[in-house]
Amino acid sequence: MKKLILFVVLILGAYQIQAAYMIVPMDEKQKNHLKAYGIAYWILEKEVEAFWLLNYRGGSFAFKHNVLFEDECITRGVSYEVIPDAKYNKIVADIASPEENKDVIKLEVAPKVAVYTPDVNHKGEEVQPWDDAVTLVLTYAEIPYEIVYDSEVLDGKLAMYDWLHLHHEDFTGQYGKFYRSYSSQPWYKENVKRMEALAAENGFKKVSQLKLAVVKKIREYIGAGGFMFAMCSATDTYDIALAAEGTDICSEMYDGDGQDPSAQSKLNYSKTFCFKDFDLVRNPLEYEYSSIDHNKGRKVDMKLDYFTLFDFSAKWDPVPTMLTQCHTRTVKGFMGQTTAFRKRHIKSEVLVLGENKPAKEARYVHGKYGMGTWTFYGGHDPEDYRHYVHDPPTDLNLHPNSPGYRLILNNVLFPAAKKKKRKT
Repeated sequence: MKKLILFVVLILGAYQIQAAYMIVPMDEKQKNHLKAYGIAYWILEKEVEAFWLLNYRGGSFAFKHNVLFEDECITRGVSYEVIPDAKYNKIVADIASPEENKDVIKLEVAPKVAVYTPDVNHKGEEVQPWDDAVTLVLTYAEIPYEIVYDSEVLDGKLAMYDWLHLHHEDFTGQYGKFYRSYSSQPWYKENVKRMEALAAENGFKKVSQLKLAVVKKIREYIGAGGFMFAMCSATDTYDIALAAEGTDICSEMYDGDGQDPSAQSKLNYSKTFCFKDFDLVRNPLEYEYSSIDHNKGRKVDMKLDYFTLFDFSAKWDPVPTMLTQCHTRTVKGFMGQTTAFRKRHIKSEVLVLGENKPAKEARYVHGKYGMGTWTFYGGHDPEDYRHYVHDPPTDLNLHPNSPGYRLILNNVLFPAAKKKKRKT
């Protein structure tokens, strides 16, 4: 009789574990927030349903229990909880209450990720003496990505990807405006030589013309349903390139001839995604592109440099809610060639996700174009306040709970929330 009872208990226990859910909490209980996104992505790769519980414990993830999933969480150092069906169903029911600013979003498919970056030169050497926060966190979170650059973009290969990140880039063709400080450096000379050859290979006389063509191709990709995310100088220079189409804004040391003296008056702000009424920085030796970037004259003490994430309605505005999921609403600021966006230059239809209100600057903005979306995030590295050329890359093992890096990963996972129909 005792053996029978023990057998029944074991069967019921096994059934309870089988009929259970796993919760990956994203509040202060999570040991490694960044790798938790990698777990969610890994599960989607297994073609298993996963759910994003918006505003529930910092934006937690949930999925049917599986011993293999437990083992993977343990291996990656990610906190998790196993709960019975009844408890999970109660959580979902509570979230569904109209009084709760929460929602359950089904994640359907692991998005295919591309990073726009030059990667290496023909000698197999790194071509830029700085790292990129997005590639750092993708690698740390164990989310796979592929490299694309100008030739791949112009060949129409972006259609293969769901999500595109624009690495620290200068789309105006001015080589980052590094001329004054670094034009004598071997890496700068090599980059100029390589970019001029790449422009010629693709049928362009100038690098600025190549970059404009790339910018327009990326715009087509977004319009057809793609998701684009950019940081640092890839944000404002993207819009500047669109506004300056057909106008030479590059000085002689960048493209062999002078600027159009009437370039400022010829800017067409209707072509831009985000910014309006900005003034170009015409000095070719000044390390700045325009008045968009709130860097020059920015009087914000490093110890007080924070920006605040807005609260959105999870049920009515799920997209901005997904993009701002975090275990804190206040995020440490960080600088870059493009640190922050002056609010007076942001178009009215653009959604500001995070701002430093006293400084009158936006740090994190989002908008739609056609069937797709774009997101701009100011600054270079969320855990390195001033990241200089030749500085070593950030060790994310020291920052597993970084709120600033979480915002990047929200964007990576966001395309999984719905299947997109692309134009053909």
